Amino acid sequence: MGDNGEMILEVESLVAGYGKKQVLGGVSLGVRRCEIVAVIGHNGAGKSTLLKAVFGMIPIWKGRVRYDGRAIRSPEPRSMILAGMTYVPQGNRVFGDLTVRENLEVAGDRSTARQEQRNGIDRALAEYPMLKPRLKQRAATLSGGEKQLLALAMSLVRSPRMILLDEPSLGLAPPLASEALSRVRAISREHGVSILIVEQKVREVLKIADRVCVIRAGAVSFTGDATELQDEQKLRQLYL
Repeated sequence: MGDNGEMILEVESLVAGYGKKQVLGGVSLGVRRCEIVAVIGHNGAGKSTLLKAVFGMIPIWKGRVRYDGRAIRSPEPRSMILAGMTYVPQGNRVFGDLTVRENLEVAGDRSTARQEQRNGIDRALAEYPMLKPRLKQRAATLSGGEKQLLALAMSLVRSPRMILLDEPSLGLAPPLASEALSRVRAISREHGVSILIVEQKVREVLKIADRVCVIRAGAVSFTGDATELQDEQKLRQLYL
C-alpha cells in the first residue's frame, strides 16, 4: 500500500485528445507512493490517452499533472524520465535491430557512471531472468511475449520511482501474463515503485492492484479499493 497516503502523482481535471477530437473529459485520479493503481475500461474509453498525457506524449488541453510534489502543466517525456518516471507503451516497443543487451543499455542513462548502468541492467535481469540467455540475440527475433518482457525490463534500468504501464500482458499467453503481472506487484513491493497500470485482463489486474479507477467515455465512473471490484456483481455493474 502507499506510503502514509502521500501522493506521488495527482491528475486534476485532465482534458486531452488527438487533433480536434476530445478523448478525456476532466479525469482526476491519484497514485500514492509505492502503490499500484489499475485503470480499467472498454476499448476507446481513454485509458491509453491518460498515460500518454501524463507522460507528455500528447499535450494536455486543460487541467494539470502534479508529480512528486511539483505542478506540471505541460509534461515532456525527457523531463518526466529525469524526474524518475518511465512509460511502457503497449505493443512490444523495443529496438528490433539491437540485441537484448543493447536495448537494456539504451534504456539506461548515458550520463551516469558505467558501473551504475551495469547495476541497473543487472537489476532488470534479476526481475526477468528469462532474458539472460537472449542477451546477444537481436530483439526482432524474439517472440511477442519475450519482446514485452524486454520492454518491462527496460523500464527498470533507470531505477524509476514511478512506472506507467499500458497493457503489459498484451501478446502474452495466459500463464506468462499472470507471471508478468505478478512481477509488476513484486517490483512495486521490493523496489518501492509506484505504478499506474492500464490493463484489459481485468480480473488478473485486480489481484495485484491496491486501488482501481474505471474510465467510461473519457470520464472516471468509479474509483476505490481493488477489493471492492472483486465482488463479481459489482464488477459487472461498473465495467462488464
